[in-house]
Amino acid sequence: MEPFSQNEPIYRQIMDRLCRAVVRGNLVPGERLPSVREMAVEFGVNPNTISRVYQELERLGVTETRRGQGCFLTDAERIATLRRELSRRAIDRLLTEMAAMGFSREEILRSVSDHLFGGDNP
Repeated sequence: MEPFSQNEPIYRQIMDRLCRAVVRGNLVPGERLPSVREMAVEFGVNPNTISRVYQELERLGVTETRRGQGCFLTDAERIATLRRELSRRAIDRLLTEMAAMGFSREEILRSVSDHLFGGDNP
């Protein structure tokens, strides 16, 4: 497991890792997440950190808590929305960074196209 960054709160990094696991399909809609204690051991953090993660994921609509049963991923529609949101954020980061380096929109588009499809594209 990769170490946590010092630049962002740990709970946020864990949320991001769980969201990426959902988007990759490693966690599926309706699946029960490990208990707070199990997850805390897995990530090597305080259980209060995982409680915050689960609260934030529920607030975002990614999970739902079923009393006495645990925390579960929500439906496929919400997961599809999450996929779109994460994709948009990743693209925004790429565009922002490339624009900061002075690339024009056309250069960015050409670079992405070349990267995806190889070679020179008109």
